[in-house]
Amino acid sequence: MPAGSVDADWLRLTLIPGIGGETQRKLLAAFGLPERIFAAERSALAAVIGPKATERLLETATCEAVEAAQAWASLPDQHIVTLADADYPAPLLELPDPPTLLYVRGSRSLLGKISATGTSSAIAVVGSRNATGQGEANARAFAGALAEAGFCIVSGLALGIDAAAHRGALAANGDTIAVIGTGADRLYPARNRDLATEIAARGAIISEFPLGTPAAAANFPRRNRLISGLSQGVLVVEAAVESGSLITARLAGDQGREVFAIPGSIHSPQSRGCHRLIRQGAKLVETAEDILEELSPHPRGACHKATAHRDTSSGESGDAARVLGCAGYDPVTIDELAARSGLTADTLSVILLQLELDGHIATLPGGRYQRLAEQHSTQ
Repeated sequence: MPAGSVDADWLRLTLIPGIGGETQRKLLAAFGLPERIFAAERSALAAVIGPKATERLLETATCEAVEAAQAWASLPDQHIVTLADADYPAPLLELPDPPTLLYVRGSRSLLGKISATGTSSAIAVVGSRNATGQGEANARAFAGALAEAGFCIVSGLALGIDAAAHRGALAANGDTIAVIGTGADRLYPARNRDLATEIAARGAIISEFPLGTPAAAANFPRRNRLISGLSQGVLVVEAAVESGSLITARLAGDQGREVFAIPGSIHSPQSRGCHRLIRQGAKLVETAEDILEELSPHPRGACHKATAHRDTSSGESGDAARVLGCAGYDPVTIDELAARSGLTADTLSVILLQLELDGHIATLPGGRYQRLAEQHSTQ
């Protein structure tokens, strides 16, 4: 099927309410292409999906929705990719429930390049929406290093770790795919509008949901199975115990994908999900090289080593260096810093502001501060 066009029968099959993915796959397995499904005898269809579903299939009008989707896909850099297209991502075909079609904003060909192993592989980088400054820095660094090694970075365009991972890949001039839980014509969250525009221009945004689908809690676990399904492995950077990222990690394990997790402070709620994954068998990683050792052969060249929680000289001196040393890498209040350093709260406020401006300290909710480990890249 030519790029930029999609057969109306594919859209009709997926836009009928009550005809879900399982029913669609049964029909495709029994009859082949959608045009053959709609040309089949009612009795033959009923033998496969039952009389009620057959009635819904043949008598539900979807003309307006089909025309709207075709009009959407006729615009530049907007596509609909079906199971029968060469650009359908090969790793999704391994899933028990691959989407019948995908709505794509951006590079259609990028999807076709993704393979399950070997060259042009993808890695998912996911984590908390309420990320710490250190977590976001780690996500950017790891995504950038893995993108430089030739991996496409897959994530969910959410706030926090997802957004940082996409930005890390883009900063490294790498490929990135955002899998979203709304229609491709909607943006959620709105705060990531500029990032979404950049991803669509340099990578791809994909959704299996019909146009106009709003954000709904039930959509995101379905979205998560595609994030892991596209990828050779999943890296969880930060995650609370009740995190959607742990759903993605569980799905990755069920799909036979590798699961990696970055450890963190034992005092941080955003580290507990990663620690649970590690106890359950996820590989603890401190550098991007740790991931590449598991995902051999490397897609392209050697990896620049992104390191998590690496204690190196900040370049600060005097009281600023003293405060950094007293802060450690766990969240800390100004009162705790005062007790450790012997400095007054007023003096600490001035020093902390400068350290934050210099990128050495992040301000957290609740009046806490956290030191940011410097990220280094070496050949």
